[in-house]
Amino acid sequence: MPTDLEIASSVTPRPIVDVAAELGLAEDVVLPYGRDIAKVDNAVLTGPRSRPKPARLILVSAITPTPAGEGKTTTSIGLAQAMNRIGESACLALREPSLGPCMGVKGGATGGGYSQVLPADRINLHFTGDFHAITSANNLLAAMLDNHLYFGNDLDIDPRRVNWRRVLDLNDRALRNAIVGLGGPLQGVPRESGFDITAASEVMAMLCLAEDTDDLRRRLERTLVGLTRQREPVTAGQLEASGAMLALLRDALHPNLVQTLEGTPAFVHGGPFANIAHGCNSVIATRMAMHLSDWAITEAGFGFDLGAEKFFDIKCVGAGLDTAAVVLVATVRALKFHGGVALAELASPDPASVESGLPNLDKHIENIQHFGESPVVALNRFSDDTDEEIEVVRRRCAELGVPFAVSDHHARGGEGAVDLARAVCEHVEPDARPFRPLYDWTESVPDKITKVARKMYGAGEVVFTAAAQKDLRTIEKHGYADLPVCIAKTPASLSDDPKRRGRPSGFDVTVRAIQINAGAGFLVVLTGDIMRMPGLPRTPLAASLDLRNGEIVGLR
Repeated sequence: MPTDLEIASSVTPRPIVDVAAELGLAEDVVLPYGRDIAKVDNAVLTGPRSRPKPARLILVSAITPTPAGEGKTTTSIGLAQAMNRIGESACLALREPSLGPCMGVKGGATGGGYSQVLPADRINLHFTGDFHAITSANNLLAAMLDNHLYFGNDLDIDPRRVNWRRVLDLNDRALRNAIVGLGGPLQGVPRESGFDITAASEVMAMLCLAEDTDDLRRRLERTLVGLTRQREPVTAGQLEASGAMLALLRDALHPNLVQTLEGTPAFVHGGPFANIAHGCNSVIATRMAMHLSDWAITEAGFGFDLGAEKFFDIKCVGAGLDTAAVVLVATVRALKFHGGVALAELASPDPASVESGLPNLDKHIENIQHFGESPVVALNRFSDDTDEEIEVVRRRCAELGVPFAVSDHHARGGEGAVDLARAVCEHVEPDARPFRPLYDWTESVPDKITKVARKMYGAGEVVFTAAAQKDLRTIEKHGYADLPVCIAKTPASLSDDPKRRGRPSGFDVTVRAIQINAGAGFLVVLTGDIMRMPGLPRTPLAASLDLRNGEIVGLR
């Protein structure tokens, strides 16, 4: 089979203005970035919806991911293409790739095979500059805070209690912890700080959860940057930084319109990671996809226990969204991995190990049912999967009464996902119950964390370190206890230990700190050894990336 790049290069995309016109978008709301990309003005959402059918939102999630990759984005793209093939109107709402994974381990995030969004190289590298605008807005606030400390500190900010960090859209472990302000009196006030990756920036979360420009302004103004020496909150509004931050984010707030290999429209906007942030594309892009089509297909990062839990408990509750169906992506390779097979041996046929890995699938199906939803299981087929291995998964889904479809979208595009598209359409018709959140936002913070840990992860107890208990007291004191929880946890396991595969049991979850993201409107709960600034691997993908004859090569 040709490489992803060869496949993408063989297709001539339609002019993006034609894609926009088919969605019913007027020229005055389409802001082209060249021939293949456009931003769409948010004013579209203030107009009437022209589609005759009610919009249906489909969430694509997955079982616990493995280094082999499960293909949620590829499945989302294949499903959208298949919907259009069977005569339905479908539009994608996906996240933007981060340069960190592109240059690190994972590679790009534009799908693969015959289920890709185009132009893959531009989307993966810089795109329309949204990540850079978020980075600049985040770091402007940091600079204005340090500038305030330098020029007398009228707000009496305690330099030891500043919680606003700088960000960078690259993996760089050397920047996780740093001392800023060194070099003498003219260089600033020395204090401890550090960098997170841009995907973990609270500005990223604010942009993705904002309903409109006014909502984003309010979120920026209330952003907590630290405490005074009297332990009182200090916000970005008090530093008079929010207006300039909003100005930097003006264009970034508009969703980006691209298309798939088969011409299906796709809004690609926002890019928080699901293991260290809430892991969903922007509310505005999701609403726009629903506004302009009958089926809006979106994804949530990593396994259902991470991105999808936050999709429901944070994004859907906050924005008043609901799903018509949930697609749970599984692969034979992942089930073998969770059944104990080494990564290097996953291509070897082994139905018994697939059977051994089924408890992980079972748990994620249970997790979806905790929300009052029932999934369609999509088996993302790889070329080395055998019929016997696939039958193991089919039988389990039949035992559980869960719809099942094999999807070959990577090799065959939309045609290969037609069975999945039909299964989704059939599944949503008789069942339109609203989802059921795991917790009420007004519950205590420990209760909210414990409910997620027990129901989603299968944990026994939640252990709060002394530092986390101190954070809880601060949260209560300043009135942030009614915020939802965004749990930062390893994506490699249902537990907070990345080495525990399958469906672990008999474990506790350790909360080491809780950060207040007042602008985003949630509490970031740090568990285990999770880091908000990843590091590069021994041999990063950046080593193979190059520009030859004007073309990007080596991008995966």
